[in-house]
Amino acid sequence: MNIILFDDHLRSQFLPLTYTRPIAELRFGILTLKEKWENISQAKLSVKTEAYLSKKYPETLHQENTYVNARYLASEAFLNEIQNLEHDEVLKHGDVILAYKLRRDEELDLSKLKSTQVTNSVDSITHITDLFSKNHKAIEEDFELITANRTSQPIPDTVTCFNKNQIFVEEGAKLYNGTLNANEGPIYIGKDAEVMENSAIRGPFALCDHSTVKMGAKIYTGTTIGPHSKVGGEVSNSMILGYSNKGHDGFLGNSVLGEWCNLGADTNTSNLKNNYAEVKLWDFETSRFKNTGLQFCGLIMGDHSKCSINMMFNTGTVVGVSANIFGAGFPRNFIPSFVWGGSQGTITYKLNKVFEVAQLVMQRRGLELSAEDQHILEYIFEDTKVYRKEA
Repeated sequence: MNIILFDDHLRSQFLPLTYTRPIAELRFGILTLKEKWENISQAKLSVKTEAYLSKKYPETLHQENTYVNARYLASEAFLNEIQNLEHDEVLKHGDVILAYKLRRDEELDLSKLKSTQVTNSVDSITHITDLFSKNHKAIEEDFELITANRTSQPIPDTVTCFNKNQIFVEEGAKLYNGTLNANEGPIYIGKDAEVMENSAIRGPFALCDHSTVKMGAKIYTGTTIGPHSKVGGEVSNSMILGYSNKGHDGFLGNSVLGEWCNLGADTNTSNLKNNYAEVKLWDFETSRFKNTGLQFCGLIMGDHSKCSINMMFNTGTVVGVSANIFGAGFPRNFIPSFVWGGSQGTITYKLNKVFEVAQLVMQRRGLELSAEDQHILEYIFEDTKVYRKEA
């Protein structure tokens, strides 16, 4: 069965992260949504996404293809329902399309398909804040999935552990001393990752491959540090997709960082309003602020964005792609893509400079800014011009 994960009508609810990737490439728990499906199905998957993303994330077609809504989480029961789906059926959860089958070069025509409701319980994500607010459970489920019938690498005696059987350390990981407390949920330490001296970590927590927790860090529950990232200071209930750094002291709480982000030393995010009111976030679909239903919500930052030392972000701040933020005081709660500046005003961050910095940053990790990456950034630059006019 050739499974293709598709973006649905809620793609805009995951901007600015889905400016640069399909929904399937979002990390949630330990794995990306696509990796969860590949693990469950034991097959290689592709995606169907926006045209400007398709060169980097191509759709692989076979003679018979099964399309699955990328927002819905993989499970054995869900996979079985998809496998049993007939060619003339569309599987739904309420009014939401979950899956359907098409032959190569066949167009989707819902009027010709029989609607079938899913019978098993299915979990999904519907908003970008789910990536941190539901991350506790997601880490627990991924931990069970990827550590089943496997044995952890030995944990040094110098590390203080609580509930050690819920701590898993992959090959090549380095731990020295400090505290790993898995009483409230599992702790996963990925391949070749490093937890430096005197760190205190409370699960559920995931440190993905080749990432580092720096000396004396304090990490609270529901936090994922994606691959090739460095994190220090205090972090609580946050998601870092990967290739990003919060390397110094400062607080990051109830937040999501994309890839290739950098928070300067002593950057702090507010995750609770002084009046304890519900937090509003910028909504890209309506171009206005919208209630989240959450009391705790910090910073949402798109790929390639960075801030200087001593930055302060207000509760519920959204930063677009490739923004460079600096200066005194609190910047606006919505910072558009490709801007340079802060609370005193912004100018457009020109594409040639964006490419130059991105190339240098990626070279430090042994990667190159590809032609596909540049094409994506160029598209986003044009698509987000309207926001910069208001900056």
